[in-house]
Amino acid sequence: MFEKVLIANRGEIALRIHRACREMGIKTVAVHSTADAAAMHVRLADEAVCIGPPSAKDSYLNKAAILSAATITGADAIHPGYGFLSENADFAEMVEDHGFVFIGPSPAHIRLMGDKVTAKKAAIESGLPVVPGSPGAVDSVEEALEVARETGYPVLIKASAGGGGRGMKVANSEKELEEAWRTARSEALAAFGNAEVYMEKYLGNPRHIEIQILADNHGNVVHLGERDCSLQRRHQKVLEEAPSPALNAAERARIGEVACAGMRTLGYRNAGTIEFLYENGEFFFIEMNTRLQVEHPITEAITGLDLVREQLRIAAGAPLGYGQQDVHFTGHAIECRINAENPETFRPCPGTVGDYHPPGGLGVRVDSGLFAGATVPPHYDSMIAKLIVHGNSRNECLMRLRRALGEFVVGGIETTIPLHQRLVENTDFQNGDYDIRWLEKTMLNL
Repeated sequence: MFEKVLIANRGEIALRIHRACREMGIKTVAVHSTADAAAMHVRLADEAVCIGPPSAKDSYLNKAAILSAATITGADAIHPGYGFLSENADFAEMVEDHGFVFIGPSPAHIRLMGDKVTAKKAAIESGLPVVPGSPGAVDSVEEALEVARETGYPVLIKASAGGGGRGMKVANSEKELEEAWRTARSEALAAFGNAEVYMEKYLGNPRHIEIQILADNHGNVVHLGERDCSLQRRHQKVLEEAPSPALNAAERARIGEVACAGMRTLGYRNAGTIEFLYENGEFFFIEMNTRLQVEHPITEAITGLDLVREQLRIAAGAPLGYGQQDVHFTGHAIECRINAENPETFRPCPGTVGDYHPPGGLGVRVDSGLFAGATVPPHYDSMIAKLIVHGNSRNECLMRLRRALGEFVVGGIETTIPLHQRLVENTDFQNGDYDIRWLEKTMLNL
């Protein structure tokens, strides 16, 4: 096992990784920008290295500074967390070339799944069901029109290197397609430096279902069930739950087996999440995230497995030590993403935290680096905390969530806690009756 791990991230995920390392007897190195000098993960780490000014490109995206910090502190391995460099194949390659272990999949798999076109081809070859659409990139309007004639309208044009809804356009007719194709390419180039797009059949009211997998270096692959991530605003997840209220045990086992078989075919290693759209009893692969997910705690809650610990063990060469028959699902879990934003306009609200009181009690967990007097800087993502609740049933989970949200106090800044309080009182949500467009249509009027 590693003696020292450098955590190439910030905020709650950096603290989460530190805690897993500390429990395993592994020393930690925190890297930070000048804006995060007083952050909780910096205070708790065994060593801390400032790697640049507040701007992410000059600090948390500064590959040379991170590798230098790993060198001078004598780290064995680097954990990228999520976001920033976690799915940067060049960085993963640099980490390995400099003699460190990258705690994640191979650079080749990151590169393969980081491009939506190659990922879709790999999914087809691995036996994963995909949304009908173009077999690869769509390089001309004429080609786009041909694909649309085959799949039927509406169609969805997506950036090959995209994510978060950027470079994504819907066309409902031949008349709309040319403009949608040109706009998507323009947005993709501006956002990702890559204008390549592809096309898929646009599904009407699907749910967003993702399967968590773990794979070691010895050919062992297991799935840890699904997470329902359908509650989204502008393609960004707001609340997740596990298991999905839309699936039964047979469907869960079926898609889990398909996901595991696909990962065995690819020879994948470490943690990964395969994302699907689910509609009318059918699953369609959309992408794979080759990293730890923001919503991983709800999987931990229903399985009892520490996913960061498993990542560390796998990266160190250890076998999983258990099979699919040893993975059991208990109860229900929900995660609310708490952002430093106005709950009505979603305008970011950085600043200094005043009173701070996280909820507690049975089945309640808060992952956050906040404390009274902490500074929420304006330079990074606005998520400041994750509230995770677990109950024996979904109904118990919802009652616990309502209680926990009522206890949660974050003073000095605005947060999205009131949005989650409104959500938990909604009858459709209470019944599990929602899809990926429900939140925007029903509660946000977008």
